[in-house]
Amino acid sequence: MTRFVDVRNMARWAATRGPENILAEMAGYVEDDFRRWEEFDKKPRVASHTPFGVIELMPASDRDTYGFKYVNGHPSNPARGFQTVTAFGALADVHNGYPTFMSEMTLLTAFRTAATSAMVAKKLARPDSKTLALIGAGSQSEFQALAFRSVLGIERLTVWDTDPEAMEKFVRNMAPLGFEIRVASSARDAVRGTDIVTTCTADKANADVLTADMVEPGMHINAMGGDCPGKTELDPVILERGRVFVEFEPQTRIEGEIQQMPADFPVTEFWTVLTSAAPGRTAKNQVTIFDSVGFAIEDFSALRYVRDAVDGTNFYDEIDLVANPEDPKDLFGLIGALVPQT
Repeated sequence: MTRFVDVRNMARWAATRGPENILAEMAGYVEDDFRRWEEFDKKPRVASHTPFGVIELMPASDRDTYGFKYVNGHPSNPARGFQTVTAFGALADVHNGYPTFMSEMTLLTAFRTAATSAMVAKKLARPDSKTLALIGAGSQSEFQALAFRSVLGIERLTVWDTDPEAMEKFVRNMAPLGFEIRVASSARDAVRGTDIVTTCTADKANADVLTADMVEPGMHINAMGGDCPGKTELDPVILERGRVFVEFEPQTRIEGEIQQMPADFPVTEFWTVLTSAAPGRTAKNQVTIFDSVGFAIEDFSALRYVRDAVDGTNFYDEIDLVANPEDPKDLFGLIGALVPQT
């Protein structure tokens, strides 16, 4: 039998465990897997692009476990009453190929993305960082705020979105949880004097959500919205002003902010910072940029975390996913026993 966490159980588990506890614990799982980066079989995600959006498969495996995520990205979906991003994923036993765990990953991807952002910022942002600016108040914004508080202790937020209703939604969700929130009048106003900036907008376009003249010395920029070819958020001059850190360089060259730059533009894969093979922030006034596109190892970590966290609880079901005849060579026997005899 295969364990399965559906949307209802994911929401029940998240509410019971507590979103900030989940984000802090998941960040630890992601960091652990990044530290053993070289053990994984890795490849850029397999993407199918259409005029409507993109559908992707994201695989990764180590010596014992294989994982994958199915995910879409359709920026025009909210206007039609659908989520921009939906996903599900699975883990399987490498030794026999059997799927052992499946989960919804629409909620889980939101947790995993925010946990990764905070895990990276803890290593790259200035240790005395106190403020976070959120450019984009969509579905990811609340998770980012909670992650940065649970991992870095940040409670002072500024938020900006071109959609006033999105900002109202963010304040409505976050103010009761004790954050100090300022609604900005523009992106420039939002980032002024802040320590960490997260950009996470949905439009599938090459845009300058953040321009070079907005960036102040010592900022850490968590650039999340550029996650497919033809979609960026940063003025390319920003990339030349700071050090750029990425997840998996071959994928980020295609999808990230650095798709705007020459093929030999220098970047640092973040796992090398965790293993001390490369330095992270080297000066207080240095600008650091995490060009995050989301990578399969993060999904592997998130699935592994939820699998472990729900063990022994009532937050999963068991589904009969794999045909398992008594005689492995007699698959037809599962049907034959049910077919009426003539």
